[in-house]
Amino acid sequence: MNDTERRNELISIVSGDVTFEGAHSPEDLHDESLHVRPRTPLAVARPHSSAEVAELVRWAGRHQIPVTPRGSGTGLSGGAVPVNGGLVICFDRMRDVIRVDAGDHVAVVQAGITLRELNEQLLGTGLHYPVYPGELSGSIGGNVNTNAGGMRAVRHGVTRHHVLGLEVVLMDGTVLKTGGPVVKSSSGYDLTQLIIGSEGTLALVTEVTLKLSPVMSFAATMLVPFSDLRSVTSVVPTLIASGLAPSILEYLDVLTMASLERGTELKLGVDPTILEQTAAYLIVVLETRTAEQLENDLVAAAGLVSDAGALDVYVLEGAAATQLIEARERVFWMAKAAGAHEILDVVVPRSAVPTFLEQVADLATHYGAFVAGCGHVGDGNVHMSVFQPDEVRRNELLLELFRAGVNLGGAISGEHGLGLDKRGPYLALADPALVELQRKIKHVFDPSGLLNPFRHLDERDGD
Repeated sequence: MNDTERRNELISIVSGDVTFEGAHSPEDLHDESLHVRPRTPLAVARPHSSAEVAELVRWAGRHQIPVTPRGSGTGLSGGAVPVNGGLVICFDRMRDVIRVDAGDHVAVVQAGITLRELNEQLLGTGLHYPVYPGELSGSIGGNVNTNAGGMRAVRHGVTRHHVLGLEVVLMDGTVLKTGGPVVKSSSGYDLTQLIIGSEGTLALVTEVTLKLSPVMSFAATMLVPFSDLRSVTSVVPTLIASGLAPSILEYLDVLTMASLERGTELKLGVDPTILEQTAAYLIVVLETRTAEQLENDLVAAAGLVSDAGALDVYVLEGAAATQLIEARERVFWMAKAAGAHEILDVVVPRSAVPTFLEQVADLATHYGAFVAGCGHVGDGNVHMSVFQPDEVRRNELLLELFRAGVNLGGAISGEHGLGLDKRGPYLALADPALVELQRKIKHVFDPSGLLNPFRHLDERDGD
């Protein structure tokens, strides 16, 4: 079969919704990784249904062409970067809400729907999808593939805690449903959970059954300055053990907060004398069903942080609270604009965060780097912006940062995934027996190694 015939086959599968070399949109050729990797896929196809996805995969299998699934391209680790000469399957034509069952707190959606679109569709139901990874234009399918988390994970968990079932397309074109709209099952292997976080290397997610949560009517945001970072992170276990169930527990070092204030219209109103003593901030968001309960929780939380050495407690409501959370969600973009050379999301046990941050400071000094930070301190997810232009020294520093996290019982990525960016450090630090078992699983799903290759566990060079 010649190239023209192959292309005509693709055109017929997706009714012409495909581009070829020389006509691709630049937006289809990258994600938000800091590392630019120019790639020229053979084709970018936009299916409208699971049946079309299955036909595309069969086509790729017949011609031994690598497949890269793509949602909104908001990933940070190179997981959606195309392969030269490969096929990109873009899911932005598959963004329907198939059904919402308010009684069971379940929604069934196509993989291309964005977080923003989903929650807009849920307005008026009294329910929402509570996982907010910080970029509402991200797709549900992309969130599933990376097991995305975000600031609200301390209360609501991460993506895998809200996915009840999947529809997926296997590399041979089989359409398979896993799980379903029930909250528990003890029937065979849990393929749903296996596929979540697999970064598109095992199957193509086409449909997701989600567990929804009730919307809380009353909320308030506390901004708490501390004179040292250890005090910020040390008070978190106390807050969680109190039973207050905060929906957000975030820390920002003073440099990151200053950058947010400069880059936005955020005005926190922190007393200048307090500001002079502040090294880091804790952000606490409390949500409840009644105004009285919210007031009681605020008083209790303020007492706990004050006992832990807080310099002051500021309660933000309305626009100020919204602006602070929105500013925190833009930290990545501000670090990127400031010229950060790498952005990490190492996760460690919550109790180990103070020790890990001390090790980060020591390593940054040793390698002559500047490292600014913030993170989901409630679940031990530490985000770091690394500034070190020397690539050799930077890579040495990154490996030691990852090693420090792993040695404390953590992992090199808590929510961004491995993709292309962290494949090397993961393979260097992971248990070889674990890697080998995962590769055997990969081979069962994708024996030819065509599905999202050259990343994750794949040591082959895609260039």
